[in-house]
Amino acid sequence: MTMPYDQQDEMPDDALLVLYANGDSPAARSLTLRLTPRAFAQAFRMLGDRAEAEDVAQEAMIRLFKQAPDWRQGEAKVTTWLYRVVANLCTDRLRKTRGVALDAVPEPEDDAKSAAQQMQDQARNDALQAALNGLPERQRLAVVLRHIEGLGNPEIAEIMEISVEAVESLTSRGKRALAQALAGQREALGYTDG
Repeated sequence: MTMPYDQQDEMPDDALLVLYANGDSPAARSLTLRLTPRAFAQAFRMLGDRAEAEDVAQEAMIRLFKQAPDWRQGEAKVTTWLYRVVANLCTDRLRKTRGVALDAVPEPEDDAKSAAQQMQDQARNDALQAALNGLPERQRLAVVLRHIEGLGNPEIAEIMEISVEAVESLTSRGKRALAQALAGQREALGYTDG
């Protein structure tokens, strides 16, 4: 039996995954709409390349659906599993393709903003992405998951398969390195004290 979409929107991820494994294809649609933007956002922040991030998000979702028949509800959160898969796929791609020029990554255009605001936003995003790219991979992953994706330290620890203390150390060192990398750019990026 298939559940209506409005009921599926309120269901936990693992319940939807079990429904999908039992033949409820609308459950896959609900999961895809819910989880693909998260997977893409994490991949984009890790890779800095829109096309690569789309590929990673798609591959991660395919792996999730292949995992569905063997999913053991209650053992791990679906999002935790997905973030780990995305992190691993990104790490694999980063190791294969070192040296992707940041200038080759186009930023999405927003028609509601002025050209000057778009340029300033682009400069800020480029500066952040360049600073993130300068971090060691594990620090970058911890910072992205904590401060961009908004995950808690225990979930990040599970994703990265390290202790909570190690997550705290990685994020702290990563934040310091980002602050140092961006310190001399405040005025150029349009940040003024006041």
